[in-house]
Amino acid sequence: MVVALVSIFIVGYFFIAMEHPFKINKTATALTLGTFLWTIFVFCHETIAPGMSVDAWHRFISDNLVENLGETAEIVFFLLGAMTIVTLIEDYQGFRVITDKITTTDKKKLLWIISILTFFLSALLDNMTTAIVMVALLRKLIADKKERWLYAGMVILAANAGGAWSPIGDVTTIMLWIGGQVTTVNIMVKTIVASLVCMVVPVLIVGATLKGDIERPAEEGSGIEVPKHLRRLVLFMGIGGLIFVPIFKSATHLPPYLGMLFALAVLWMTTEIISRKYEKEGHKLPTAVSTLEHIDTPTILFFLGILMAVSCLKVSGILGMLAGGLNSAFGTVAPGFFFIDLIIGVLSSVVDNVPLVAAAMGMYPIEGVDAVFAQNHPFWEFLAYCAGTGGSLLIIGSAAGVAVMGMEKIDFIWYLKKITLLALAGYVAGALVFIAMDVTLFESIPALANLK
Repeated sequence: MVVALVSIFIVGYFFIAMEHPFKINKTATALTLGTFLWTIFVFCHETIAPGMSVDAWHRFISDNLVENLGETAEIVFFLLGAMTIVTLIEDYQGFRVITDKITTTDKKKLLWIISILTFFLSALLDNMTTAIVMVALLRKLIADKKERWLYAGMVILAANAGGAWSPIGDVTTIMLWIGGQVTTVNIMVKTIVASLVCMVVPVLIVGATLKGDIERPAEEGSGIEVPKHLRRLVLFMGIGGLIFVPIFKSATHLPPYLGMLFALAVLWMTTEIISRKYEKEGHKLPTAVSTLEHIDTPTILFFLGILMAVSCLKVSGILGMLAGGLNSAFGTVAPGFFFIDLIIGVLSSVVDNVPLVAAAMGMYPIEGVDAVFAQNHPFWEFLAYCAGTGGSLLIIGSAAGVAVMGMEKIDFIWYLKKITLLALAGYVAGALVFIAMDVTLFESIPALANLK
């Protein structure tokens, strides 16, 4: 059973990676993979639970399918809301307020501006939302498609690095923060330098190869010129709505997608009122309804397929077996637990980091007689860094990567050739910095070691 499910998963990933040579859309492959894995799994009754009745087995499958579909739907609706808000800002020419301030055309300077902005914005929002916003900005700044792909790839690296050190910047860090494995100030202080190095190293490497100026897109000659005050209104309301989401999450402890849908609803009503007013004056401005007509639905369905495929591996116990194997191989004392985190980070570029981190949290309780790693133990802090940044190794290894892939239609193989080694260099450099600081700095200074 394990061999069959893993084999099917690998074959599915291969077809996703080879989307362009085979000319089969990755969304179709992901949906096939997700549904096929669950279909095969339902016939594994005798292998997994031979003592369970058929009715009980079917209830087990149904309950887990509904539960995991709910978790997947949270991400899908979050993505739908974020993409609609960002596209609505774009339709109202709101990003011109920002792009007009970025006057440089120097490739190297622009790379640093985009990367630093992405890094810190990702810590405030989250990596996926930030990636969507930054790609929308890049479309206004860079005309050449392949050149824009390079900057978009760096946005993925910076967004994942920026999200890793903030308790609200990445879903896995959020999990560890809410679960009590890490505390707010501790995770920020212990991981920000490693995350910054993870972003800076690839930027330095790419920056050394860039020369000359970028070519900006020509100003669009068609369509309605949106008044400046409306551009600003929609931009500030949209960005404010995105910033509101982590605040909503912290204040209510409700899922982030509810905050995102609320932000979308407020902006939707606002643009409806604006559009109706200006339509009377002979102009036609966009609304959320018109924006939804050109939302990238295939990207959303790709998320659905790939996350449902991973959820099958989780329910079948394969990911738990993987985590247990790592624990047996490396142990729970340094440097063994560092290797566990590093491997989880690399695996998160292939398998969604959420179930991997969930498996680790389940294996190592932080309270009781079975506690191995206490709250704010380096294992948890390093896990947040590795799980957050390791997904950058492949474009489908993180929510930010999948979102950018869908928006810019970036080829999996192109990313593998152009960005993966850069991501690996940053990942390893940041990891070495974290380990060095933990051993030489935080362990030697009691006040820092006990930092909360």
